[in-house]
Amino acid sequence: MAAGRGTSYETTILVRDSCLCLHVLRAARALARRFDNALRPLGLTNGQFSLMMSLNRPEPPTLTAVASLLAMDRTTLTAALKPLRRRGLIKITPARHDHRARLLELTPQGRKVLARAVPVWTSTHAEVEARLAPGEPDRLRKNLRTLS
Repeated sequence: MAAGRGTSYETTILVRDSCLCLHVLRAARALARRFDNALRPLGLTNGQFSLMMSLNRPEPPTLTAVASLLAMDRTTLTAALKPLRRRGLIKITPARHDHRARLLELTPQGRKVLARAVPVWTSTHAEVEARLAPGEPDRLRKNLRTLS
């Protein structure tokens, strides 16, 4: 293609039909809407559910560990924690070994909300998986892990 000329419509169609990033983003948005709608009665988004689930551990993780697990930068994670903290669902404390590090922990109220959310997630997740052919959910998870 010559410099200064526009991109052809055929190229637009090629990208629309073949771009893995576009297809993953579209699927992620559709899945996010489905889970957001399901979790809305509990006052949670799918992102908040995933974040709270990442804190459901025997020992409180550090902010850095959670950011890594969720593939988020620390600033974005800090912003995502604020509404959960305001609702009293999580607490953030300095680590004993390093006061610069922050530990993230579900509160008793957070554990109750998470316990109520798990059956909603389970049924919604089963509905999503049922839309795929047998064996495809595991194959999809494997492929997505490979890409991430």
